Amino acid sequence: MDKNLVKDLPNFRPNKKPAKNTVKAIIYHVVGIVLSLIFLFPIIYMLATSTKSESAYASSLGSLNMFLPDFANLGTMFANYESVLVNYDIWKYALNSFIYAAIVIVLNVLINGLAGYVMAKLRFPGKRLLSFLIIFLIVVPVETSIIPLYSIVKIMLGLKQEMSVLGVILPATISIFNVFLFTQFFEGIPKEYEEAARIDGANTMGVFAKVIMPLSKPIIATVAVFCFIGVWNDYLWPSMILPSANDGSWPLLPIQTALMSIQSIEGITTGEIMASLIITSIPIFIIYVAAQKYIVQGFGTAGLKM
Repeated sequence: MDKNLVKDLPNFRPNKKPAKNTVKAIIYHVVGIVLSLIFLFPIIYMLATSTKSESAYASSLGSLNMFLPDFANLGTMFANYESVLVNYDIWKYALNSFIYAAIVIVLNVLINGLAGYVMAKLRFPGKRLLSFLIIFLIVVPVETSIIPLYSIVKIMLGLKQEMSVLGVILPATISIFNVFLFTQFFEGIPKEYEEAARIDGANTMGVFAKVIMPLSKPIIATVAVFCFIGVWNDYLWPSMILPSANDGSWPLLPIQTALMSIQSIEGITTGEIMASLIITSIPIFIIYVAAQKYIVQGFGTAGLKM
């Protein structure tokens, strides 16, 4: 059809949506880039400062060099990282956090996963009341239970050297929020899978181990990431429970308590502090990026509206 004839039609209106959509897309991307840069500025500053000596850091203050690495001294760019790892033994505290996180993740998935399976698939008296209590306890701040929890752990474990490690691990294995996540996810698994397993002779634990858990990789990954971040960033509770290593023995404190102690050392430079912060941030960044797909899938299939 001739374009001129179309324009002569009485009801003809030119389609302006593509132009509007283009403008919206440009605005969206510009705003997104600006916001991303604003959020990235502290990280860029931290990275740049971690490569500088104290004199180079002082000379860069108030200029754009604050956000640029010390390219003038390429041979000593990683001197702060070496100093933090060797002189302050931060790798020992990082290894402690990795060990604590690995144990907590395994126990958390098993215990909270089993609790979520019971809440989602089994019927028992008082189930509605227990579901209400789970939702209620999610909104209770963790800080309100620290003092009672400390008293219980101190009475049961005594908080003597290696026994105090259990005081860090055991309370972290129970998470009401993770029970809620597992419950929501398991409710979305069709009952036909369980019925088929029971026909094959599987009992309740067999269904949980051989059917439910293999189908729950997204929510397991989500819970594992949350557990790792929680253990890795935990400072207050381990500092209350664990003793300090003043006799030259292997320290039991995790990475965050080490950071606080390192920052209070007399003579430590700003670059060394920033280098220690970079070192402690890398594992969280790697794990979150690697499990991001599973986290999104886990929340989506759990039916949560974030």
